[in-house]
Order: sequence, then structure tokens, then C-alpha cells
Amino acid sequence: MKKLITILALFTCSVAIAQQDALFSQYMFNKVVLNAGYTGSREVMSADLTDRYQWVGIEGAPKTITFSMHSPLRNEHIGIGFYVYRDELGPTLDQGFLASYAYRLILPKGKLSFGIQAGFKYFNIDWNKIDEEVRAADYMFQGTQQNKFTPDANFGIYYYTNRIFAGVSSKQLLQNEYGMVKVDGKSSYSKLLRHFYGMAGMAVPVSDEVLFRPSTLIKYVKNAPLQVDLNASFLIKELFWLGITYRTENALVFLTEFNLAKNLRLGYSYDVYLNQLVHYNKGSHEIRLGFDLDLFRNRMLTPRYF
Repeated sequence: MKKLITILALFTCSVAIAQQDALFSQYMFNKVVLNAGYTGSREVMSADLTDRYQWVGIEGAPKTITFSMHSPLRNEHIGIGFYVYRDELGPTLDQGFLASYAYRLILPKGKLSFGIQAGFKYFNIDWNKIDEEVRAADYMFQGTQQNKFTPDANFGIYYYTNRIFAGVSSKQLLQNEYGMVKVDGKSSYSKLLRHFYGMAGMAVPVSDEVLFRPSTLIKYVKNAPLQVDLNASFLIKELFWLGITYRTENALVFLTEFNLAKNLRLGYSYDVYLNQLVHYNKGSHEIRLGFDLDLFRNRMLTPRYF
């Protein structure tokens, strides 16, 4: 019964939030995994490692790790980078690599960036992790998985100044089929769904030692409810961030980031769920390590608000 409840919980929640794309609670600190236009916008070479363990206590819950690196070139109009990821959910494994390119228009008060990402994804199912009773009850689990590399592309537009940012993006533009399953000689395909994102935020000085940064992230995918993250964060003495996010799937996120040095950052977030999941899990943990390197020795700004 426990295994059955776990599988039902995983299935229900993954459908509800259409989590073909991995979920990140600290999106405001590294937007390149959501918006290709963010590539190079920190004005330095920026690397970010994020490890997320979702729904602690539920067997087979999502585990995601991603590494990204991006930088502007000497030509300030151009930014390049890449990111790789590995996302586990129950018996499924989704991993991929995408390269990023952005062209930036330098405007009087800010920069407007148009970015594209292209690469591949690979999807796999470990049938040995699926309970025999479940496989017997659902014909979709009675076949064999034929995996393949699937090309993918993302697009994003990102505008930013020292005080505000806004962006729109779309991921999985090609909507390719992947992960064919054969059951009784018939083929069934999983399909990548196109995801849409909108984001915006601003930095508001409260005092000489405190800065307030409200931000929002809106996510939409076909056949799933609109999801909105509303965040309020404070930068204290230019040393660390403290923030809280409300997510419309009935979750609260508590997060922080420490500026360990001028070019080194450590972030952590903890998600608390306010829906039926609260009875089956102990929240979600996400930890980040970020590093900046000023290749051109004249662009690094401290602190970075976005």
C-alpha cells in the first residue's frame, strides 16, 4: 500500500505541474536554465552548480543536478555559454546538454538580449525500479523502452538594468517525440511539451544596509494550470540574501544566498508544501554554488542584484 500511495502521489503531482522541466526554487540567482537571453548578462564568466532533492521522504522523488557556465565576449554584444543537467524521477532519467548564444542590444539605460539554446536530451526508464504489481496493472509498463537522443531548442528575450529585469522565454520549442514504448507490437510515444516562462523583478534600496528585491516567475504549459512564484528577498549589508517565495501550487520556499567572497556565492532553499503532499514528504532541499571570474577585468560589479 505504501508503494502504491507513493506512485500515485508522484504521478498526480508530476502531472499537475507538468514537470517535464525540472523545478528550481532559486531561479532568481541563475536564470540561464530558464531564459537563454540571460546568457552573459552578469558581465563576467559565471558558473553555477545546483543540486535539488525534491519531496524528501517519498521514494522515487525528483532529484535534479545542473551545471551552467556563461560569459560575455570582448564584443559586448555577444554572450555564450552552456548548461548540462540530470533529472531523475522514479524509474525515469532525463539528461541533456544545451549550448547558449545571446546577442545583446546596448540601450541608453540597459541591455536587451535575444538568446537561443540548442542541444540534445536523452530519456531512459529503469524497468527494474517499477513494482511488479504496478507493471501488471498498467499495460504502459508492460512493454520495452526504446530510448534515443532527441534534439531540442529554447529561445528567450531578457532586458535588464542595474535596478530592474524582465524576460520571456520558451523551452522545448521542437516538441519532439522521445522515449518510444512498444506494447503488444504497438508503439506509444512521450512528447516534449513547449513550456513558456515570464519573469520580472526590481531592486529597491530600503536603507544604506538593506535592499529589497521583489520578483516573480510565471510558468505555463499546455494541459496544466498556470503556476506563479512570488518572491520577496532582502540583501543585508551586501553580504547575504534572505527571502521567501509563495508558489501557487500551495508551497512556501525559504531561501538564502551568502556572498562568501567577491566572486563566490553559496545558496540554499527549503520548500514547504501546504497541499496533500505535506502528509508524505519532508519538504525539498536545493543547494547552489556560484562562481564569477572577471575575464576582462573591468566589468565585475559588486553586489550583483540579478
